[in-house]
Amino acid sequence: MITSIHRIDMEIARDFEGLLFDIDDTFTTRGKIPACACQALWTLKESGLKVVPVTGRPAGWCDHIARMWPVDAVVGENGAFYFWFDEYAGKLKKRFLDPEPIRHEKRLKLLQIEQEVLRSVPGTAVASDQPYRETDLAIDFCEDVKPLDWQAVERICTIFEKHGATCKVSSIHVNGWFGDYNKLGMTGIMARELWGMDLEACRRRFFFCGDSPNDEPMFQFFPFSAGVKNVLRFAERMRHLPAFVADQEGGEGFAEIVETILLRRLRTNPSVEGGATIEHKGMNNTET
Repeated sequence: MITSIHRIDMEIARDFEGLLFDIDDTFTTRGKIPACACQALWTLKESGLKVVPVTGRPAGWCDHIARMWPVDAVVGENGAFYFWFDEYAGKLKKRFLDPEPIRHEKRLKLLQIEQEVLRSVPGTAVASDQPYRETDLAIDFCEDVKPLDWQAVERICTIFEKHGATCKVSSIHVNGWFGDYNKLGMTGIMARELWGMDLEACRRRFFFCGDSPNDEPMFQFFPFSAGVKNVLRFAERMRHLPAFVADQEGGEGFAEIVETILLRRLRTNPSVEGGATIEHKGMNNTET
């Protein structure tokens, strides 16, 4: 059973050092970032917490995110890399799991899978953000194509798996790649290399927000995690659900989660930097 985010304990919220979050349908609503989510992100960063998007979106997007969003880093393509903007050096830095020659070999193998999926599963398309990807293949099943049923999604996964690839289902894409990495593994590497933190020992000091099956490793690992309301659409197909859930979906749910956590922290520690005021409408409560 998932508990409402409004029941999170003040003492738990007080001890958080950072918030990690998925982007699509967690930070966004119907493909857009609502004003309340954008404001929540800035307020979160100004509160002094570490802030890191952990997403399946491509390297090209993550370059922009690391440079221009109020974040400490971004984990992208479901854990293939993390990027961060080095304020001291004044430049973007990149840390991929695989070196470029290996990434190139894997991309060639993914082309075979792409051809088979498009041939075998009518209505699918290569995701529109594929040209900006470095490591994986994203098959669109409802972002820019007419939504496909779950049986079609399962057929896509079967093709990836037949070729020995790993695949994960997000709210919009099936992402596949060669290798056993995932969002959680690269988040652990990032925490160790950027902050000198052992994520295993610090798991109770970070909070994760997500919305779909590809977030399951994060939901399983972090004792304190939340889903925006639309995570419930996948509940029957997930083994590991978040501990908490928002009343609202997408970016509005993200803003609700952030506001709830910051208000709890403010009540236990009035000196928390940045406060917790989030204004919005409709809310109920290394490569260089």
